[in-house]
Amino acid sequence: MGVIVVTGIPGVGKTTVMQKASEGMDIKFVTFGTVMIEIAKRLGWAKDRDEMRKLPLEKQKELQIRTAEEVSKMGKVIVDTHCTIKTPQGYMPGLPEWVITRLKPRAIVIVEADPEEIYNRRQKDKSRRRDPDTVDEIREHQEMNRAIAMAYSALTGAVVKIVYNHDNALDEAVKQVTPVLRGLNEG
Repeated sequence: MGVIVVTGIPGVGKTTVMQKASEGMDIKFVTFGTVMIEIAKRLGWAKDRDEMRKLPLEKQKELQIRTAEEVSKMGKVIVDTHCTIKTPQGYMPGLPEWVITRLKPRAIVIVEADPEEIYNRRQKDKSRRRDPDTVDEIREHQEMNRAIAMAYSALTGAVVKIVYNHDNALDEAVKQVTPVLRGLNEG
């Protein structure tokens, strides 16, 4: 059993890297927000993500706790989520204490790329509504993710691994993360 948290800012390619890296391994891949909405629907609290975001804060916290507890019982699992959430008021933790301590991850993988690469990927991707961040804002967001990942590590004992997903170098990113996944798959 074990959990690996994978995170990275929008447009970095975290899902692509981790799905390719986990091919052929006995590891389940889940998105924290997807599990969360499934639980909200089961409880009759929300029909979709928009309704879920409008729940009172205490219900959202309870939903986060239930989600973390359910995910932590799934066995070998990669949890795709956000380290931080950028809001107009500032950065919020994507995995508050009541979530990260219940997930008990063995590792936190931060997928990064050069801020310029992420900026260009966002500009080219017309299928998604990405944040209109500048290169400096993307750099800042990645720095915030690193800082909070180390705080999560201090709370859980998880190792933090930074994986670089540069343009046209997916195989190299997969190679960087493979030892972490092998440790979970064999453990």
